[in-house]
Amino acid sequence: MGEYDFMIKRIQKLIIDVPDFPKPGILFKDISPIFSDQSELRNLITAQARFIKNNGRDFDKIVAIESRGFLLGTLLAYETGLPLVLARKAGKLPRETVSASYGLEYGSDKIEIHTSDILEDEHVLIVDDVLATGGTASAVADIVDSLGGKVAGFWFLMEIKDLEGQDNLINNCPGIDASDIEIVL
Repeated sequence: MGEYDFMIKRIQKLIIDVPDFPKPGILFKDISPIFSDQSELRNLITAQARFIKNNGRDFDKIVAIESRGFLLGTLLAYETGLPLVLARKAGKLPRETVSASYGLEYGSDKIEIHTSDILEDEHVLIVDDVLATGGTASAVADIVDSLGGKVAGFWFLMEIKDLEGQDNLINNCPGIDASDIEIVL
């Protein structure tokens, strides 16, 4: 087992499962302890930035999904030198936006991106903390497509496999296959 595998095991131990949050029957994955451990956070972001830079794809921007995706996306953008675009819940962005609705494992919501933040043919990496059903990430991909951008990949810290989010992304995002989806844990 290499150093990367040991780092992954250390990161996994930092995540706290919180049952019945935000609703009964939901198991919330609390990643906030990762941000309290600066050494492990630095190791994680450095390793993932290296992966993003060296995976053979040219990304023009990172699109981070509200809210925990902002934390990881910001760090990855900083380490890779890529510009960061925010995908926010409806009504949070001040300029003209494009929006998309999506279903959650416990309801529905709407997400938006400024119309000027994605340019024609820009290749974007969509970043979020947890891949659950894939609804939020698919909605962001729809917005990127509607603005003329190209979704070149997805990056998630972790996946809740029982919810089949990866399969949903592959089925709902044309041109995306399993090799375009990086899940760290």
